[in-house]
Amino acid sequence: MTLSEGKTGASYIVEDVTVDQRISRRLEALGLNDGTQIQLLNQKRNKGAFIIMVRGTRLALGRKIADGITVREAS
Repeated sequence: MTLSEGKTGASYIVEDVTVDQRISRRLEALGLNDGTQIQLLNQKRNKGAFIIMVRGTRLALGRKIADGITVREAS
C-alpha cells in the first residue's frame, strides 16, 4: 500500500520510494530510506499534506510524494 492509503497514528516500514530522483535523494538525506520505520501523524485531506515522524523528525509531504512511497504495517 502507499503512504497516502495509511491510517493516522499507525506505524509503517518503508518498502520502496518511487518519486522523482531529485526528491528521492532529498528524502534519503532526511532519513526516509527503504526499511525505515515511520509513523503517520496527521493527514490534511483538503490540501493533501501528510505529516510523518521519521527518526525523531517531523516531515510534511505532499500527496504526490506520499503516493510514491510504498509501505507495510510495522508489527
